[in-house]
Amino acid sequence: MLKRAIYNDEHDLFRESFRTFVDKEIVPNADRWEAEGKVDTAMFRTAGANGFLGMEIPEEFGGGGVDDFRFNCIVNEEIQLAGVMGSGMCIVLHNDICLPYFTKCTNDEQKSRWLPGIASGELMTAIAMTEPGTGSDLAGIRATAIRDGDSYVLNGSKTFITNGINSSLVVVAAKTDPSQAHRGMSLLVVEEGMEGFSRGRNLEKIGLHAQDTAELVFEDVRVPAANLLGEEGEGFFLLVNNLPRERLSLAYGAVAHAQAAFNWTIDYCKEREAFGQPIGSFQNSKFKLAEMKTELDIAQVFMDRQVEAYLAGELTADDAAEAKWWTTALENRVTDTCLQLHGGYGYMEEYPIARAWRDARVQMIFGGTNEIMKEIIGRSLGF
Repeated sequence: MLKRAIYNDEHDLFRESFRTFVDKEIVPNADRWEAEGKVDTAMFRTAGANGFLGMEIPEEFGGGGVDDFRFNCIVNEEIQLAGVMGSGMCIVLHNDICLPYFTKCTNDEQKSRWLPGIASGELMTAIAMTEPGTGSDLAGIRATAIRDGDSYVLNGSKTFITNGINSSLVVVAAKTDPSQAHRGMSLLVVEEGMEGFSRGRNLEKIGLHAQDTAELVFEDVRVPAANLLGEEGEGFFLLVNNLPRERLSLAYGAVAHAQAAFNWTIDYCKEREAFGQPIGSFQNSKFKLAEMKTELDIAQVFMDRQVEAYLAGELTADDAAEAKWWTTALENRVTDTCLQLHGGYGYMEEYPIARAWRDARVQMIFGGTNEIMKEIIGRSLGF
């Protein structure tokens, strides 16, 4: 593959540091966390202490003060390449998806209250949009937050919430004006311990076992009006503005995850023999590997260009939708082909390809299903 041009020496040093953190703090614990269904929050706080959380948070609030999404990309890549997607997703969600709501949608008082803990890892974040009866249709949410004096009374439930068990701060989308669709939605920050806020079971998923995913219930939760993000009725538009970044993150991680699966398979095809020769030497294996290498090289160039567009403020919702559906579909094709090349051993839990294959499947669902991505692209074409 051509030398990647988006990273400089500073990025390379950061990558080396974060890779060391992953090898020391995540990899040795990943199997245990997979069995337990969630990571230790101590690891998350250690990530904060080492400067791997909230890199773009201003220094005055304890962050790195570096608004450069390439550092986020490095974190995402290294987690994927180490084969610990489930154990590291809490960091990626916190940095890539939740953080902009706290840096760009908050007032000075809110920044002072929340950003130091978000940077240190004392406060893990989550975002709650999906409800039991609604998926990609954000305008159809039923959770309500009715103003009552200096607070909102929040009622409703959310499901499939990543970081749902471990999170301290949850950005909740709710209708402050139920008579309206998009313009009736607002975002409120619900804090751990608020009366009436409870967490359901840690959901049992096909993959990503170490990533806690929960149902959240809100029963007459009094959320201070001071916890409103932006203005009342702006919630839908704040969410939409952040979706390109969310989908960029998912797409970037998808390519790295597929690359990890490919790397393991190359090694396996060199070591495993059949009929007296490495299985990689058979024409079918060589052709499959050649096809995957080519597609992964193309995908990496495409994603690096997407990152450049994001840094320049030029990444559109349509572009991000293209990246999200195509790379996650590629990720699933690659992990499936790699498992097949492992033969029966690919179906064994002791081989990382088995976990990678399971973990990849949800990528085509969350962050907006791939069918919705194609709908977005189709509309941009005038249909």
